[in-house]
Amino acid sequence: MSTNHRRSRLFAASLLVLLAAAGGFGYWKSLHDRLPQGLGMGNGRLEATEVQIASKTPGRLAEVLVHEGDKVTQGQLLARLDTRTLEAQLNQAEAEVLRARENFVAAQANVQLRQSELLLAAQELKRFRELSLRGFASGQVIDQQQARYDTGNAALAAAKAQVSAINATIGAAQAQVAQLTSEIDDSSLRAPLDGIIQLRLAEPGEVLGAGGRVLLLIAPGDQYMNLYLPAAVVGRLTQGDEARVVLDALPEHPLPAKVAFVAAKSQFTPKEVETRDERQKLVFRVKLRLTEPAAVPQAKPGMPGAGYVRTAPVDWPANLK
Repeated sequence: MSTNHRRSRLFAASLLVLLAAAGGFGYWKSLHDRLPQGLGMGNGRLEATEVQIASKTPGRLAEVLVHEGDKVTQGQLLARLDTRTLEAQLNQAEAEVLRARENFVAAQANVQLRQSELLLAAQELKRFRELSLRGFASGQVIDQQQARYDTGNAALAAAKAQVSAINATIGAAQAQVAQLTSEIDDSSLRAPLDGIIQLRLAEPGEVLGAGGRVLLLIAPGDQYMNLYLPAAVVGRLTQGDEARVVLDALPEHPLPAKVAFVAAKSQFTPKEVETRDERQKLVFRVKLRLTEPAAVPQAKPGMPGAGYVRTAPVDWPANLK
């Protein structure tokens, strides 16, 4: 037998041994990975709460103070729109308020003057009527005094109306000041919660429309995984039940979680899940929220993995504790 023939037979025998070993390992692994009674499992992807930091009003982006990966705290200034035009309008509106208040003071003084004139006209009309009863004043004089009184009364009413009009002008000017102040405040984009800057979507100098996105913020303290489980499993779950999340990249670190939400209505499995046949099955969405998201900092939103729930009062297996 030639040397080459022996080598070929030896290679074939080695290949058969390797295939048998691989098959045996696969069978052992399938038995090892098989879920114990009382546990349910579904595939998913780790997610985190995301917040779009966007402009409320149109404007030019003046500065962006953070970069991707920066940790931010609630209320921290992240970016700012150019507010020079708004500030000029605010100064003008505040000047209108001052001018209206000065006019209001003058109008109130005019009301006091008209009240004094009307009081004097009323006293003189009363006096001339008394004289007329004694024959010392003519009807013409009475008519003149009555006309003077009526004119004073009308002038007082006009002065009071002017005060009301100026007061309304003050209110409108103050509303304009409040609106511009609010728009200037809204031009300062602040973090609504503690988180990490995931994306920087705009740069200084860009002109943004209303709702123009500037940053994407994620909250690593609120991480969760959505599973789609059959009714037989969901029917045994309640909100608050213990769960586990195991990421493909970190199989040695099962993450403690709790059932945060169980859908009240079934649905077809979403399109992105497994095969088309499996997508035709009716399932319920179950949300698992990590209870200690900071315990394993290597766990990142977007990592695929599996979620485990208990459908019976059994202990967690060793690989899920």
